Amino acid sequence: MKRYNDSLIVGIDHGYGNIKTANTVTPTGITKLDAEPTFSKGVLFYEGSYYLIGEGHKEFISDKCQDSDFYLFTLMGIARELNHEGITSARVQLAVGLPLTWVNRQRDEFRRYMLQRESVDFKYEDKLYSVKIVGCYVFPQGYAAVIDHLRDMNGVNLLADIGNGTVNVMYINNRKPIATQSYTEKMGVNQCVIAASNAVMDKLGVKIDESIIQQMIRYGKADIAEEFSEVLTESISGYANSIFDMLRRYEYNPKLMRLFITGGGGKLIENFGTYEPDRVTIIRDICASAKGYEQFALMQMKKEGK
Repeated sequence: MKRYNDSLIVGIDHGYGNIKTANTVTPTGITKLDAEPTFSKGVLFYEGSYYLIGEGHKEFISDKCQDSDFYLFTLMGIARELNHEGITSARVQLAVGLPLTWVNRQRDEFRRYMLQRESVDFKYEDKLYSVKIVGCYVFPQGYAAVIDHLRDMNGVNLLADIGNGTVNVMYINNRKPIATQSYTEKMGVNQCVIAASNAVMDKLGVKIDESIIQQMIRYGKADIAEEFSEVLTESISGYANSIFDMLRRYEYNPKLMRLFITGGGGKLIENFGTYEPDRVTIIRDICASAKGYEQFALMQMKKEGK
């Protein structure tokens, strides 16, 4: 979160697997509850209804304005950032993102969605928040995550933002994103998880908990028997190979360009991918996009003199 004049800039990265702010990460599972729950952990109270946020993840939808979930996630993200600062009331400028291939088509609708109410009162984890959402900037997803690396992006560079639902591919030439060479593929990490789960069922006849697969992805290993580890390693490595196959379809050549990988799938590539380390940079900060949105918004607000 950044401050500018009388406003707080809150960057929120609306992923399908996790909602990220500059300081927090929350899984996108959301359940509307029938009554007030016994425990307040992860519970949002808004307009007379309780929502439990943080268990599981949201399914992929191509238009994030289709339902109210991403707005509720936004309120939760604001609350978590304000709580990090020890405050409960603020004027907020939102800084969010969309895949570059979607920005021109969806920017205005997504901004209206974020600004549907200026004054918002809600509770999160039994703490009352009173917020005025006074503006919203929408930036290209992925590009914001490499803002601290732009000085190194001379010549031709390829960015792969590997999220839970999608992989966004973008060429960045001499620090500038090339809109005509930006692509979105629906082959996010969740597809890897599904394939790995199916592989264990097919080969060993056992239904495996998703958390074990996520542990393998994140750390490269898990506390499981060797036969299960072997099946998961083979399946996850196959997904990592498919990512590089996809990049090569978009003319990726490690001898001619550098590759920057961001998003939750970065750890998967680091642990299971085959690549040249001196030609590939993996950005390990899962909150990098949210932080980048805030930096871009701050620069824009200074430019506009707000």
